[in-house]
Amino acid sequence: MRLGRPPLKRKLDLRTGRPVWFAYRVPSVPTQELTRDVKADVAVVGMGISGAMMAEALTAQGHSVVCLDRRGPMKGSTAATTALVQFEIDQPLTRLSPMIGRRKAERAWRRSRLAIENLAARIDELGIECRLDRRASLYLAGSVLAPAALREEADARCQAGIRSTYLTPSQLGEQFGIERDGAILSQGNLTLDPRRLTAGLLLKAIERGARLYAPSEATRITAGKDDVTIETKDGPTVRAAHAVLATGYELTDIVPSAGHQIISTFAIATRPQPGNIWPQEAFVWEASDPYLYMRATSDGRVICGGEDEEFSDEERRDGLLAAKAAKISRKLAKLFPRLDGKPEFAWAGSFGTTQTGLPYIGQAPRHPRIHAVMGYGGNGITYSQIASEVVASALAGRDDSDADLYAFKR
Repeated sequence: MRLGRPPLKRKLDLRTGRPVWFAYRVPSVPTQELTRDVKADVAVVGMGISGAMMAEALTAQGHSVVCLDRRGPMKGSTAATTALVQFEIDQPLTRLSPMIGRRKAERAWRRSRLAIENLAARIDELGIECRLDRRASLYLAGSVLAPAALREEADARCQAGIRSTYLTPSQLGEQFGIERDGAILSQGNLTLDPRRLTAGLLLKAIERGARLYAPSEATRITAGKDDVTIETKDGPTVRAAHAVLATGYELTDIVPSAGHQIISTFAIATRPQPGNIWPQEAFVWEASDPYLYMRATSDGRVICGGEDEEFSDEERRDGLLAAKAAKISRKLAKLFPRLDGKPEFAWAGSFGTTQTGLPYIGQAPRHPRIHAVMGYGGNGITYSQIASEVVASALAGRDDSDADLYAFKR
């Protein structure tokens, strides 16, 4: 079946400002110019964190892989992430259960927990230096979950087999110096440099024979019975048995947009101040809407984000950056008075989200040879790991036991 329209509905300016990750050097990822038609087992559209994880997972299975990106490696949304790599998803377990059922909600939370462990193990196995470390996480009481509801959330997680501890205001103050009405303390989340991780994964895929073409813009997809053909702006085509659309938050005509929304978000990073970081360098985020979230870098900067807005207009988003950065800085300083909350970096970005907080991963409707990943919300890296597992299993002819949680027809 021929798809008469280009796969991209619109090209988004995915970020603006200067993300903090550009302060750190990353390995160079070589790309080629696509000057002739090529063939592969799998064509991956996108060279951000999702595309990189996909390329690494598929080449590890022995597939020949071609990657395309209209910008180049790590030049889209990847640099805009604040990289709080958590198993806690945007939708609290007690809120997700009424939406999709308790058993499915528990499965979704446990799969995110497993994804964190799998990602850490994979990074260690591949020897990728991306400043990987473990961090505790504090989920502070707020407008979405007040203290009583937060206790229920902690209990629900424990019943699902996910260890969580409720902290009273006095315990929170004694252990972390934070004045709030309560919090959930979790263990085992990850901190890392997302650009270094993406580069490491792409370089590993290249070692196994993956071919990276950039800048190369996919303009049309022809889905046949036995293969997929991707036409590019400059003329050459890529023919593959399967295609994976890892185009971040740029929506496609091939996958439905119903239930998927684009959100604008904002973030800052301070100067290095390791002596002022709170105990355990724990991730901190709020049970509020909009919520504030923060983490420390390996050199003692504080990355703090939030103030999300439900629109995708880039000019409007970018025009708010200065005011939003100042507001985030004030909130950070109020929570941690010892910190110098003045931004040294400030940036804005766009991301996709869904009502349930669960992403869409799997075969595109009516196109069994085209797989798509979208709607990651605030758990982009965690869901990228799950996507690489689900899609790799599908292409290997295996059933992933949790694929139904993320399928387009769910």
